[in-house]
Order: sequence, then structure tokens, then C-alpha cells
Amino acid sequence: MNQLIKSVVFDFDYTLADSSLGAIECINFALERMGLPAVSVENIRRTIGLSLKETFQQLMGDHWQTRSDEFIRWFVQRGDQVMVERTVLFESVPSTVETLTSLGLSLGIVSTKFRYRIEEILRRERLEAFFEVIVGGEDVADHKPDPKGLLTAIQRMRRAPAEVIYVGDSGTDAETAKQAGVAFVAILSGVTPREAFKNDEVYAVIEDLRQLSGVVAS
Repeated sequence: MNQLIKSVVFDFDYTLADSSLGAIECINFALERMGLPAVSVENIRRTIGLSLKETFQQLMGDHWQTRSDEFIRWFVQRGDQVMVERTVLFESVPSTVETLTSLGLSLGIVSTKFRYRIEEILRRERLEAFFEVIVGGEDVADHKPDPKGLLTAIQRMRRAPAEVIYVGDSGTDAETAKQAGVAFVAILSGVTPREAFKNDEVYAVIEDLRQLSGVVAS
């Protein structure tokens, strides 16, 4: 194994799990309650992984931004009812986290998704014990690509940035890793294609989490 790498930190949405059904439900629920038009599934899928404020801005433009707090309230209300149930962990996650742990690596998660939702999903899947640190959207004031969340996780894991790999599915994740001084592994399980990472500083590009053990072993 690459002796420099001691920890792997993951993004959550589209990296470890698909929460798109929950996001679609919650976004259009919020917009309906606000008297605003529903948006397409395709456009919603492109926003997954962004903060809720950024999601609203990207979907509705600047004209409605004074109502972003209202959008967030309605989204969270519906999310507390349906998000965990409608989030599906990728099939490769259990075997991957077991393999990485057996190699002596500590694991963490940094996401704009609320930590309490991530924890509930991991408990449901009996995987919570594999993750030493989870930093969610409620834990930091500034979200990705600001590196605060990732740096917070690294500090709690008692690692240096050079000892950590961050795994994510988007350009935002790549920029987060860059700003934190952390190597980035791009995974193609989301909506971002391989070519979109060509200008990013990428340690490796993988199509499935099962390939990650080979990356850290190289």
C-alpha cells in the first residue's frame, strides 16, 4: 500500500449513495409550497451535492434568492419525512469500506448533506462504525468548494492533508480537495463525465468504488 496514504474521506451523494429520488421529491415539494413552478428531473440531478442555497439559486436564478430561506425550510421539512427512505447506498460500498479498513486506513465523510441524515442511512446499512468522522452541511458555515469541512475532518482524524485522499464525483469536490491540499480521486458514479475532470488536479479516475483499493495500493 502507498505508505503516505493513511485516510480516505468520501463525499456522500453520488459517491457513496444515490439520493436523487429524495432530492427530486423535496425540491419540487418546496417549490410547490412556494407557488413556484416545478423543475425537471434532469436539472435537479445536476444540483445534487450542492448546498440547498446554491441548489435554489441554480434552479431558479437570482430573481428569487430573497426566498432561499423559505425554500430550505420546506425542503428540510419534507426531507425529514422521505430522504433517508429514498436514498440508496451503492452496492459496492460495504465491501469497499471493509477492504479499506482491513488495509489500516481510517475513513471519513464530508458532504453538504446533513450529517444526521448520513448517520441514519449508515445505521440502517450497519456501516456507521466504519467511519471515524462525518462532517455534514450543518457542521460548517461555508460549504464546498470551501475546504473548511474537509480540513475539519482531517484535523479530527489527526492527519496531515498529504496523508489523505478525498473521493468525490464532481468538479466542486475536485476544487475542495485542491483548496485543502488533498489528493483527489474522481469517481464516475454521478452526472459528471470523465472529460469534465481534464483540467482538475486528479490523482486517479475510477468508475466503481471497488477500484479504490487498487488506487491506494499503488
